[in-house]
Amino acid sequence: MLLSALGLAGVLGIWLWTASRGGETGLVPTPMETWRALQTQWTDGTLWSDFTASSTRIAYGYVISMAIGIVLGVLIGSMRSVESVFEAPIGLMRYVPATALTPLLLLWFGIDETPKVLLIVIGTVFFNVLMVADVARTVPREQLEAAYTLGAPRRTVLSRVVLRHSLPGIIDVARINLASGWLMLVVAELLAAQDGLAFRIVRAQRFRQVDTMFALLVVFGVIGVASDLGLRKIRDLSSPWARP
Repeated sequence: MLLSALGLAGVLGIWLWTASRGGETGLVPTPMETWRALQTQWTDGTLWSDFTASSTRIAYGYVISMAIGIVLGVLIGSMRSVESVFEAPIGLMRYVPATALTPLLLLWFGIDETPKVLLIVIGTVFFNVLMVADVARTVPREQLEAAYTLGAPRRTVLSRVVLRHSLPGIIDVARINLASGWLMLVVAELLAAQDGLAFRIVRAQRFRQVDTMFALLVVFGVIGVASDLGLRKIRDLSSPWARP
């Protein structure tokens, strides 16, 4: 805890030093100016509405991405036939930048919520599938052979052995790739949105409200830390046997 506090104090010290050096230009606000901007956003209600809009988009998109990633990843990691069919195309698609598809998504689906959610799905699902497949491959062969020897059908082995053993690893995959989901959301809101945290940052940039921009960046950081800690807690509660 002491080392963590020292690390945060170091970041705060660098921030204060940078703000003092750039005080004349006003391009780096102080922590107090950032806090006041955050309070203003909260008081007028824009912070909550933007947070709700962004969180709703990331919830829909990332839940869909993880659902596909878990089902397809477990099958790829457990069955050679499924691996042969899907792994090569998915490995190819993950190298196509999802951001490059943004103009097409806007052309096909307009500027409503659909392209924003789809961009989150496309930007994360291929990584989720392949990483979950790698996790599924770590299931000990002895457990699989024991289950089949005792007469368990393949569906039961997948749900009761493979999925159960892979659960903590799957949650870690969700933790890692959630950052990519927020990145895709930011790209979507920068291009076509009327609300959301990233939209508000662009709006603040137009009016040179650097303190507001910093306040929203801090909000992104807090959301990331809270999400990571929450998923860690879920992993520990759901799989106490896998605690480090």
